[in-house]
Amino acid sequence: MSKTIKTMIDPDDAVMLLIDHQSGLFQLVRDIDQPVLRSNVTALAKVARLAKIPTFTTASVPDGPNGPLIPEIHQSNPDAVYIARTGQINAWDNPAWVKAIEATKRKTLLIAGTLTSVCMAFPTLSALAAGYKVFAIVDASGNWSKMATDLTIARVAQAGAMPIDTYAVLAELMSTWNRPDAMDFAAVMVDHIVPPYRALMESYNKAQSVQKEGHETKLELLEGALKQESQIGKRGMKPAGMER
Repeated sequence: MSKTIKTMIDPDDAVMLLIDHQSGLFQLVRDIDQPVLRSNVTALAKVARLAKIPTFTTASVPDGPNGPLIPEIHQSNPDAVYIARTGQINAWDNPAWVKAIEATKRKTLLIAGTLTSVCMAFPTLSALAAGYKVFAIVDASGNWSKMATDLTIARVAQAGAMPIDTYAVLAELMSTWNRPDAMDFAAVMVDHIVPPYRALMESYNKAQSVQKEGHETKLELLEGALKQESQIGKRGMKPAGMER
């Protein structure tokens, strides 16, 4: 993606921040189906690894009712770095978190968090104040109500963040189909974001196979068999009353 467009993602300048995607907090989510939220977060973890983007995760008191991080994140991206914190609600208030981000020398942050109004919004506002460019990934951040999400999007957008969805993040990081790992990105699309795209890919692959190997269904043989049966039927017919 062009590095000169300020409102788009430069993969070489990006850091992925996945904040508080925890089993307990997921029980509070009402603005997006939990399986969809989990799938979107997993997609981001996979895409970040494909695009070689530094990825940091953290959890809010995981030993308490907020629960542990969903395991899919680190299973999908073993390179992701977990940074523990000592009770801070805003991950940006954790010096170790900020230090890790600063060490990357990158200034574009891709932030998703549950709950949206807190775990995503607070670090977003803090990062903006610190001079970072922030993309707030809304459909990988769950909240307790649609109203709360709408208010949060307005709040972070007015502060300078750019709301975005998971598919758009994937597409901007992928940038082009003319890359050796393009089908790896496509696999993330169909596995996690747009499952119907798989049917399109399957139909395309079959069409390519027909061009190379010919039709699997030999319609001309079927037509010949039907014609032969018709002719036999006509020869075997007798006028009414002549059956004996």
